[in-house]
Amino acid sequence: MKGNIERALKSLVGLWVGDAYGEQFFARPIPECESVIPAGTWKYTDDTCMALSIVEELMTSGEIRQQSLAQRFAERYSKEPARGYGAGVRTLLEKYRDNLDCNYEARNLFGGGSYGNGAAMRVAPLGAFYCDDIESLIREAEKSAAVTHAHAEGRAGAIAIALATGFVSANPAISGQEMLRKIVSHMELSKVRQQIEYAMDIPAQDLERAAMDLGTGRKVTAQDTVPFCLWIVANYRESYESALWNTLRGGGDLDTTCAIVGGIVSCRHKVPERWIASCERLPAEIMKYIEKITLN
Repeated sequence: MKGNIERALKSLVGLWVGDAYGEQFFARPIPECESVIPAGTWKYTDDTCMALSIVEELMTSGEIRQQSLAQRFAERYSKEPARGYGAGVRTLLEKYRDNLDCNYEARNLFGGGSYGNGAAMRVAPLGAFYCDDIESLIREAEKSAAVTHAHAEGRAGAIAIALATGFVSANPAISGQEMLRKIVSHMELSKVRQQIEYAMDIPAQDLERAAMDLGTGRKVTAQDTVPFCLWIVANYRESYESALWNTLRGGGDLDTTCAIVGGIVSCRHKVPERWIASCERLPAEIMKYIEKITLN
């Protein structure tokens, strides 16, 4: 199965920097303009850790092998368990360390699977990887989600973000409304899809309404996270900095919303070098590919 690893890495850079940027503002006030960035080293969270595992799986296999991905997630969690993993995913990853069946365990979590935003937060690089093959993109996004988020809404959130990243990666000039229309046209009925449809009618200048009506991840669900992130991408696409700053203005689950938006918008705009320089480095084995392909 053929994909575009350069585009996946470009998305990963945006996700990593967005995650680390958003994480800084759980303890700081939101800056008054996009040019003001936090001092010090920005630490990334589980959002980036899990996205790294997806990229490694794609680089190694060219597709998502679910049990292999579960093992990658578990191994990275075991090395750095304090990256901000939620209680549900910790339960699964502790089981996956023993190589238990990920499909069985994920389906039985919470008595029907998780519909949290964790599958959406990590999937953008996969969407970029499959940007020229929408059928494979949808299939592999769903597979990647089901490893930890077996509920239909959790899977729908991942598919929606992968589609957005794929469309922007394949055509950076795509309009925001066209991106949203295309996403909806490829999705089955779900609360996530309904909220994306609703987002299409919220004016660009009404960020407060978008945050209130769509949700910004305060409930940590796909349906209250993904639609707002896509609304931001559709309406604040003039630069990476603008997209991330306006994401902050919405409040909520800031590392996750910024990771999602960053992973999509970096397929359209270059991530500022001073933002990259502010971030904690990724593991050396992946950093060498990023430096070669995206940072030169």
